[in-house]
Amino acid sequence: MYLEHVNLVVSDLKATLAFYQAAFPHWKVRSQGQGEWHGKSRNWLHFGDDYHYIAFSDHGEGQNRVLTGHQVGFAHFAYVVQNIASVVKRLTEAGYDVDKVGAQHPYRKNVYFIDPAGFEIEFVEYLSDLPTQRNSD
Repeated sequence: MYLEHVNLVVSDLKATLAFYQAAFPHWKVRSQGQGEWHGKSRNWLHFGDDYHYIAFSDHGEGQNRVLTGHQVGFAHFAYVVQNIASVVKRLTEAGYDVDKVGAQHPYRKNVYFIDPAGFEIEFVEYLSDLPTQRNSD
C-alpha cells in the first residue's frame, strides 16, 4: 500500500507549480485540463512521476488555515528525500525561505517550507536504514 496522490486546492496554479518544480525537478506535469467543480470553473493539473503526484486545482478562495493556530484542517505533509541540502538549495535559490528546521536528531534531518498556497511541506532525509533509529524520538 502507498499514497498515490494528494489533491490540493489553490488560488494561483502557476505560483504553486513553480514551488514544486523547484523542489522536484525530476517530476513533470502528467496531465492537465479545465473543468467545473460545483458550479465554479477551474484549471487543474497532476504534477509528479509515474507513481506519485500532487493534483492541483486553482478554484480556491480565501486563505489557508493559520498554521500556528489550532483550527481543524491540514497541518503538513512530508517527502523523504535523498539529499536535503540539495532540496533546500534549489528552493532557496528559487526564492523560497525555510520556514523552520526540525529538531536535532542523530538519524534524520528535516526542514519545513510553506508553499505559495500556504501549505506546509516537510522534507526529511534519513541517516539510517534501521526503522528503530529513523523513527525514534
